[in-house]
Amino acid sequence: MGQYLPIVVMAVLGVLFAGVSLVMSRLVSPKRPSAAKSAPYECGIVPRQEPPERFPVRFYLVAMIFVIVDIEIIFLYPYVVIHRELGIFGLVEMLVFAIAVFASFVYLIANGALDWGPVAQLRRSQSTVRADRTSSSTVRRVGMEGREPEASTEVAA
Repeated sequence: MGQYLPIVVMAVLGVLFAGVSLVMSRLVSPKRPSAAKSAPYECGIVPRQEPPERFPVRFYLVAMIFVIVDIEIIFLYPYVVIHRELGIFGLVEMLVFAIAVFASFVYLIANGALDWGPVAQLRRSQSTVRADRTSSSTVRRVGMEGREPEASTEVAA
């Protein structure tokens, strides 16, 4: 039990430090709330619109890819270090793990985790084109009202 005493002491000191820091910040800190202090801060730029309530699903899918790749690296590094001692058992286990990671990566890609930006918008718009659409049915014709007259570009002879 004596060998765990330093760990217990460090854990108690850590919890005690966190608790004292929270209590002291409540007691000592000045309390002068204002609208400017409670407003969101975006690198010194005042926001023009309220942030959306929900994040898009693609944000979470990209986060899942990040976590999956991190977990893969965390498990792959120790295998690479001792692969000779593990033998064929370690190789089979790492192949099973790599297949599971690859399957989850394919699932995320299939659900559109990395589809954003102008290329994805173009791809989405091309997939919704129907055969009965023509330029005369989709292009809106606009008259000359509201436009400035074009300057003539005649060359004097």
